[in-house]
Amino acid sequence: MLSILDRYFLRELAQTVAATVVVLMVIVAGTAFATVLQQVAKGSFPASVMFQVLGLRTLEQLTNMLPLASMIGVLMALGRMYRESEMHVLMSSGMGPNGLLRPTSILAVALVLLTALVALWLGPWASATSDTLVAAANRSVIAAGLDAGRFTELPGKGGIIFTDTLSQDGTRLGRSFVSTQRTGRDGQQHVKVVTAGSGQLYQESNGSNRFISFHDGWQYDIPLGGDNWRRMQYQRNDSSLSSVTSDDEEDPAESMTTLQLLRTETPDARSELAWRANAPALTLVMLMLALWVRKVRGAILISIVVMTLVAVVVEAIGDLGTASEKAGGWALTVPAWTGDFHAPDFGTVGEFNLLGSWESAGIVVSALLVFTLMLVDFFDTLGTMTAVGAEAGLLDEEGNPPNIRRILVVDSIAAAARTLLATANSSCASRLISPAE
Repeated sequence: MLSILDRYFLRELAQTVAATVVVLMVIVAGTAFATVLQQVAKGSFPASVMFQVLGLRTLEQLTNMLPLASMIGVLMALGRMYRESEMHVLMSSGMGPNGLLRPTSILAVALVLLTALVALWLGPWASATSDTLVAAANRSVIAAGLDAGRFTELPGKGGIIFTDTLSQDGTRLGRSFVSTQRTGRDGQQHVKVVTAGSGQLYQESNGSNRFISFHDGWQYDIPLGGDNWRRMQYQRNDSSLSSVTSDDEEDPAESMTTLQLLRTETPDARSELAWRANAPALTLVMLMLALWVRKVRGAILISIVVMTLVAVVVEAIGDLGTASEKAGGWALTVPAWTGDFHAPDFGTVGEFNLLGSWESAGIVVSALLVFTLMLVDFFDTLGTMTAVGAEAGLLDEEGNPPNIRRILVVDSIAAAARTLLATANSSCASRLISPAE
């Protein structure tokens, strides 16, 4: 059971994160609205489906917004508590910053699950639904605003079209009438009138250009102010509509389901899968970073352990490999769980030559090398003991750590010992312990 304080912290954190998500989504919706308007102007899809596409595009952005909103929301909630002295009152009553771990962990689990749901299912569903909606709209004259029994502006042509009946899917027309105006070669304005017994909308095989095919009617070419009318009877007369302009930013992998990505070995599919799997982990990282900023003990160590486990799970599911082998792979070490454990190799212990460098490099070079290493190690040790001493509250009034001579002696012995053992710098542990003593 959660205590009263746990429920209070959880409620405050959750409400602030939710409010942050709403604010960020409003900002994203404004940006998406401008993008959708631009695509409508280019002819990527009709204006009649603009708001549906806008809503679906906004849902897609939840994958990007949830990690950021989680961090900002937690920081704002904790900042308000510190600013209004709530945390100081709780600390004075015996509750430290570690008391936040339990409610924050519950919130983190909920947010990670929500982000995983959005990244792995809701986002791809919204993308696929948006593409399907746009494709269906481009195949239907209903999406262009055409309605039976009403004169409508011809999409993309500046003319007028009328039909007495229209099929439910918007692809078949009844008796129709079309009127357009154009400038002839002689510079005179001409009115073109087309009547038809029926019509049908169709697209090219690549889905770019749209046409209405009229059947069994008459076509009239009427010069304004002239009497030389022309009339032609036809069995089929095709009239083009505005072409469909493809969206240059469209990525087919975004519309694929997560299961389809798992079965696809293309680089684009692997990159998209890696992005979707990283979104929940990024939410957890943001929350851990917020706790670290607010000085909750163990936040960095907890984030390292948790993210290591998450990376192992992601690699086991997605088989991403290295970035050099597959697009979207791991840039550094692949976090694969091999199950192999080996004892330390002590074969290099004692493998050194005290005078070897002096004989091969010479006295001057060897002396400069020893001085350089000594200088680097000295300032490394000095910085470490000052930082650790300040964190532990051991510095004196002038900011100097105590027992400086002992610390430097311990570090020197450790440096000599690691040389005998033929290992890398291992004196950090002795430096961390020495100031506390």
